[in-house]
Amino acid sequence: MTKIFIINGGQKFGHSGGKFNETIAEATLNFFQNNSAFEVKTTDVNHDYNPAEEVEKYVWADVIIYHTPIWWFQLPHGFKKYIDVVFTEGYAKGIYISDGRSSKNPAINYGTGGTLQGRKYMLTTSWNAPKEAFTLPGEFFSQKSVDDGVMFGFHRMNAFTGMTHLESMHFHDVEKNADVPRDLELYKAHLTKLFLN
Repeated sequence: MTKIFIINGGQKFGHSGGKFNETIAEATLNFFQNNSAFEVKTTDVNHDYNPAEEVEKYVWADVIIYHTPIWWFQLPHGFKKYIDVVFTEGYAKGIYISDGRSSKNPAINYGTGGTLQGRKYMLTTSWNAPKEAFTLPGEFFSQKSVDDGVMFGFHRMNAFTGMTHLESMHFHDVEKNADVPRDLELYKAHLTKLFLN
């Protein structure tokens, strides 16, 4: 049985109700609960959480699935706080034991002290920016993909823990041109490709 840990990083703040990421996280939960080959645990960063219990979820899981909107080209502050608190709690408790270097040769092996080897993670992001802002010449992100651009540090953070990356899915133009039924169908197809084929 594959153990799935779903984290909803969509935050209720200002004009954001966190509804899109709530919908995607719920679709993820339903997808895995409808198949007996999976066991699921969840966290919503809008609710109180116990850092030690969150560390245990990371250690328990085979796959961590992150759902987050992008605010000002970064994670929302509540989700960033969750990661800071939980990963700090996870020192020598299953997430990492060091930065991987030794005092004998501190110039090499940085980022190899994670203890989540064998686990995988998947990321979804939601954007006000249209897809074309990343793909067209002369547009805002200079043809740099989400994963290689804004989310590069997020991916290196997970690599630091020892996890490997499953293909991401990014939802664009969710404020001015949303098509939630279409996005849900595309997302279910993405999950099917990664987990059922």
